[in-house]
Amino acid sequence: MASTNSTHSKRLERKPRVFVTRHLMPSVEDRMVDLFDVVLNADDNPLTRDDLTAAMRDCDVLVPTVTDRIDTDMIAAAGKDLGLIANFGAGTEHIDLEAAAERHILVTNTPGVFTDDTADLAMAGIIGVPRRIREGVELIRSGEWSGWTPTALLGAKLAGKVLGIVGMGRIGQAVAHRARAFGLEIAYHNRKRLPEAVERMFSARWVDSLDGLMSEADILTLHCPAGPDTHHMIDAQRIGLMKDGASLINTARGDLVDQEALIAALEAGKLAGAGLDVYPDEPHVDARLIRHPNVMTLPHIGSATLEGREESGMKVIANIRMWADGHRPPDQVLTGLA
Repeated sequence: MASTNSTHSKRLERKPRVFVTRHLMPSVEDRMVDLFDVVLNADDNPLTRDDLTAAMRDCDVLVPTVTDRIDTDMIAAAGKDLGLIANFGAGTEHIDLEAAAERHILVTNTPGVFTDDTADLAMAGIIGVPRRIREGVELIRSGEWSGWTPTALLGAKLAGKVLGIVGMGRIGQAVAHRARAFGLEIAYHNRKRLPEAVERMFSARWVDSLDGLMSEADILTLHCPAGPDTHHMIDAQRIGLMKDGASLINTARGDLVDQEALIAALEAGKLAGAGLDVYPDEPHVDARLIRHPNVMTLPHIGSATLEGREESGMKVIANIRMWADGHRPPDQVLTGLA
């Protein structure tokens, strides 16, 4: 567990100086203006590394998002008053947590807020790719549709197919709950097997190896965090284990998948299609993915609901207020440092 010192437990006798890196929901920003001495990013342009470093020298609290990389050198250069990085979003792989802990800077996130939103979007891919939705939309828009025929745009029926879920945490379980209604058979791989009662609740069965899951899934959906252990976990060798005509859905993190291997499998017809909301070099999306007729390319909108974004912002505010009052924030992210 990360240690805390007197800086964390001492109540601030003034409004905390808060720097917010991106434009948030108006209700969230209005509340921040009421409560804090806040600097907002009204034009919503992504900040450069130098901009972020400068902000960290002159604030008590930094509120970054997943697109803001906060590395060791930036944390080392932070001002003495920076005591909290209150991240907007659940993922924290863009923040060097160990470096923050060494500087006695707390890190918080907003877990659980986007579970249903992301699961809903994953289901859009799980349904849309086998049923060739993108191709149908583009056919209509092209003006070349000649009418219904018995053999046009034949996709794959969902009922009875195996949905392989990689990562059976909150989002993976929410996807399993939804997928049951479509008659999909749920198989999953996780670092640890879920309790039997949870498996029964989702009619899910555990596959003890990722390779084993890859080989039996008709549709594979990814719901695990990014990190050294998961970087390119879906590579050419593992894609080669998949059934011919299978589909891959990724609403988690772009670098889970070796993009070149994915593109090669799509172009060779090994995979029928893919549903992608994340990419390894955002906002760049490889033109070969965009051109492929059965790849649903979405602009990282898994969490993009009015309700979710507002709730996440309010969680950020709650974490800042608890910290400023000298208490441990409810969503503190812990590290292995003592």
